[in-house]
Amino acid sequence: MSREGVDHALRTLGAERERIAASLLELDGHTGVRLLKGARLTGETWRRWERVRARLALLWRVFDGYQRVLDAACALRGRAARPDVATLVELTGMLSGRSVELPDGEIPLEDRTLLGPQEKRATLDEAVGMMSDAYAFVAKEVAAADAAWSALLKPLEDAEEGWQRTARLAHSLDGTRHPDLDRLGRELTALGRLVRTDPLSLCPDGRPDTARLDRVRASLRSIGDELAGVARLRDEYAELVAGLTAAIGRVEDTERRAREAYATVLEKILAPNVPEPSRGLGAGLRDRLAALERLREAGRWVEMAGSVAALERAEAEALERARDDLRLSEGLLERRGELRGRLEAYRAKAARLGLAEDAALTELHGRAREVLWTAPCDLRRATALLAEYQRAIRSRETDGTGTT
Repeated sequence: MSREGVDHALRTLGAERERIAASLLELDGHTGVRLLKGARLTGETWRRWERVRARLALLWRVFDGYQRVLDAACALRGRAARPDVATLVELTGMLSGRSVELPDGEIPLEDRTLLGPQEKRATLDEAVGMMSDAYAFVAKEVAAADAAWSALLKPLEDAEEGWQRTARLAHSLDGTRHPDLDRLGRELTALGRLVRTDPLSLCPDGRPDTARLDRVRASLRSIGDELAGVARLRDEYAELVAGLTAAIGRVEDTERRAREAYATVLEKILAPNVPEPSRGLGAGLRDRLAALERLREAGRWVEMAGSVAALERAEAEALERARDDLRLSEGLLERRGELRGRLEAYRAKAARLGLAEDAALTELHGRAREVLWTAPCDLRRATALLAEYQRAIRSRETDGTGTT
């Protein structure tokens, strides 16, 4: 190489060295590298970090050899403004020959052969190529670990905070934990250990899988909502009891009306074929309400929440049952009233048609009225007589016997 060629090469290589040094320092200070160095790694992440550490060591060792060659070349060139031929030959060998000594024993397995490293020395360009390959490998693995931690640590911390918050709320309610909290706590502990020591095991396809954390967080939200409802129950207990008491009162009132209507049906309707109304629905509910008070006195709020929900369901079912009983009895009485009203309506129609003096119609009306106004009333016979009375009026209306 000429003097000018040597000077140009040294300037170019010097600038290249500065860029390489800056990249290596940036890599060494990367958050992912610091995390990997400081963590107690296990499993897949530990295995991959071991390979990364080997490549990092190779990188720095090769860079050290690379720098020594450049430093020596710069020192040699600086000895004379116009180097002689022997110096130029030596500089040419340093800058373009196999001048970089490779770190024996630290070359990655994939760069070796059965007989060991292919070469003990490399050119500056080959050293840069080796460093570039190692840098790309390290950067890729570090980025993968950093991405895994970035994606997993935040939801993990959110879940851990959620568990602690939920556990405190449960403890404040009845001094114990929710039955599912311990199970979720154990699962969260195992997940936390995995996320912090082996995040890459949770990236089966190269992307962080947060499904397990998401399920835990969803379960904690559900329990938290449930416990928040229990807390509201505790704080609004007096209003709750008042509401339950009023609901039980409605059940008892409907029960009473159903029994009264049933008694009336037995008196007024012949063979009603209606089951006897239920008894004691309200009394049973009041017993369960009293049991709530015992839970309140014991401070067993979580258990009470389930009992309250069950009591509310029982109240709704009891009220519907009592209403069904009432509807059955009232329906028969309403049917009798409907038949009475229709009979009088058809009597008025007969009068408008000028059939008020029709003996046959008068007899039919009398027979139907007698049945409908006799206790107990035979609804089936009354229905048949009313139908016969209606047909008779329509027949006379059709054949013109009546007048308008």
